[in-house]
Amino acid sequence: MGFEEEYQAFLNIHLQARTGERLRRLQEGHNQAEMLFLKQVWWPLFHHFRYLHPEYEVDDFKDGKRYLDFAYIRPTIQICLEVDGYGPHLRNISRWQFSDSLERQNQLVIDGWTVIRFSYDQVNEKPRRCQQIVQQVIGQWLGDELDQTSLSIVEKEVLRLAIRKGEAISPVEVEKYLKLSDKTVKKVLSQLVDKKMLIPASGLKRIRSYRLGDQVKGPI
Repeated sequence: MGFEEEYQAFLNIHLQARTGERLRRLQEGHNQAEMLFLKQVWWPLFHHFRYLHPEYEVDDFKDGKRYLDFAYIRPTIQICLEVDGYGPHLRNISRWQFSDSLERQNQLVIDGWTVIRFSYDQVNEKPRRCQQIVQQVIGQWLGDELDQTSLSIVEKEVLRLAIRKGEAISPVEVEKYLKLSDKTVKKVLSQLVDKKMLIPASGLKRIRSYRLGDQVKGPI
């Protein structure tokens, strides 16, 4: 299915699973900005919404409840993703509200969350940069997971380079990064393509760049 169908199915699953205030918050809090983030940033990277929770409820440091725009939760990671609009309510925010917002973010970090925030304008006008940031922060977890695979040390380092960069890598970049000959680099890249860890991103007979493959993205 394409984005529209998957998005509606994703939203319906969470709507059906909620009641009371959690349901109301999802119905009223999840709007155009959050949908745009999913369409322009998340979907092009992963083509699924697994482990992603919209309007996710967390305990407030003042014994109340707060809601995150999105929570990405795995056994070893929890990431808060926020999309902040710039409107009259933000321009007119009081000093107390500003301080409260900062304290809320600090508390999330203390509780073990990684907090990533985007403005609506960033998501709308610079989605590729937002994609890179998401890929890099999730890639920190993925980089640790690589240590549990049977890949060679060189293969792992090539994948870590691709994860950190967040976009296609070229053979020349790999040569400079690992200080290896072009012959060795071509062999390693070819092995990673065979394992579906990398996919040719440009060039046909002579591949000029590579991007992360579904074998790497899949667990995410």
